[in-house]
Amino acid sequence: MKNVLAVVGATASGKTALSIALAKALGGEIISCDSMQIYRGMDIGTAKPTEEEREGVPHHLIDIVDPSESFSVADYAPLAAKAIEDISARGKLPIFCGGTGLYLDAVLTANEYSEAASDPALREELAREAEEKGALALWERLKGEDPESADAIHPNNVKRVIRALEIKLLTGIPKSEWDRRSRLAPSPYNSIVLGLSYPDRAVLYERIDRRVDIMMEQGLVEEVKELVSAGRLPRTSTAAQAIGYKEILAYLDGETSLEAAVETLKTATRRYAKRQITWFGSKSYVTPVEVSGGISNECFEEIVKNVKKAFQLS
Repeated sequence: MKNVLAVVGATASGKTALSIALAKALGGEIISCDSMQIYRGMDIGTAKPTEEEREGVPHHLIDIVDPSESFSVADYAPLAAKAIEDISARGKLPIFCGGTGLYLDAVLTANEYSEAASDPALREELAREAEEKGALALWERLKGEDPESADAIHPNNVKRVIRALEIKLLTGIPKSEWDRRSRLAPSPYNSIVLGLSYPDRAVLYERIDRRVDIMMEQGLVEEVKELVSAGRLPRTSTAAQAIGYKEILAYLDGETSLEAAVETLKTATRRYAKRQITWFGSKSYVTPVEVSGGISNECFEEIVKNVKKAFQLS
């Protein structure tokens, strides 16, 4: 059974810095677990680590598709599994880093539907149905196919409604049932998942606001303009709905002022962080690591020692 380490948590919690430090200390390579860092050209708004920030540590599953292309957990899971195989074969430790819980869940719990249920054509058909009949009509269709999943998904979350319908229509089994099976199935990996936590939520929110300000200084507006002018960020794409890009697109379309767009971006990011905290907090496989005041050298060395012992690394 292959060893897998993961560093997860809310956006702006310090995952990137810790994962790179651990990779250098443990001889690891990083696998991005971020549903937006997969997109080429979306660098500033996704807080993608620069070459300098990566400090020579190899990173995988970053910049693998164009923003105009569709990509889901069904595409991610097999790519992540292959990355684990390749990294392990080189005698290195695979280290996941990111805040997309669904992606990590699919890998660590071996969600069978990730590979079994993927049909871009069907997704496009369902998306058209949502546009023509409305989001509520599509949700009601899901309610008829998979009531349990429908009750757990807001009717306006069209992306998740489409995914749940896709799984049911392709496999004949509700997503809720697949999720139950995955929870009962043993993990295919010997894994340790470190979840960065901030007991004082205000500290995290301050970090989020500061990150957004830095993104603006780095040229987020210009990045979005370039993607749009190159035809790489269609308004109908999943990438265009990403936090940071959605708000700047609204500004570029004249729907809001830049100042209001920035405030909306900060609010949306804080809400997303809250959802991430709830998600990872509900997972029994996550080991909390308090980082409000930063991680001391003593704490870092303790983490390294424990990981080496658990994975029997020299």
